[in-house]
Amino acid sequence: MAVSRGRAERGARRAEIIQAATEVIAERGYRGATMAAVAERVGLTQQGLMHYFPTKEALLVAVLEARDQWDMASAALHGRAWPLEVVANLVEYNATRPGIVQAFTVLAGDSVTEGHPAQDWFRARYAGVRDGGAEALRAAYGDRLPGGLSPERAATLLAAVVDGLQVQWLLDPAAVDMPAAFRDFLALLAPPPLKPAEAGGDTETGAEAPPEAGTRAEHA
Repeated sequence: MAVSRGRAERGARRAEIIQAATEVIAERGYRGATMAAVAERVGLTQQGLMHYFPTKEALLVAVLEARDQWDMASAALHGRAWPLEVVANLVEYNATRPGIVQAFTVLAGDSVTEGHPAQDWFRARYAGVRDGGAEALRAAYGDRLPGGLSPERAATLLAAVVDGLQVQWLLDPAAVDMPAAFRDFLALLAPPPLKPAEAGGDTETGAEAPPEAGTRAEHA
């Protein structure tokens, strides 16, 4: 019982530290979110904080994991596959938390260096993001997108657009409307509208034109 209670207390303390770090990042940005600032907020010495998180990278990865868990819990309300509309809503939500986006972007860039402590986490995360993106695209378009790509191939581009927009937005938020730009990208995935003659079907056979695959993305 004592061991279980100790684990529960340690888990609660870790959660408190992660929440404090999230608040500090939101207030001061990535660079201002020092270990000392987080330790002060939770009433610990910096050495005491390092008992839970030995490095700033370890703490920031824990913050990003918590963010992902929250995002995925929100998306789970819509079923296993994330509708593209939910992805767009998450991009819009990210525009309200620049500190967290900045921490993610800096850590993701640093993680490409050999031996970085967050490299395995980011590698696994991007694999999951590609899988989730493929599910979202398949739910919207089926096994082929209007341009002919499979959902799996297009999912890599989907992740690249999200991250690339974040970098541009962080550098110049006044010039880059991140949520609107992402919706513009989704519009590019849909097929162009049918011409009037095409909308009426095949004039020689009388067959009706097939429904637009892109319309499903609007309601995904």
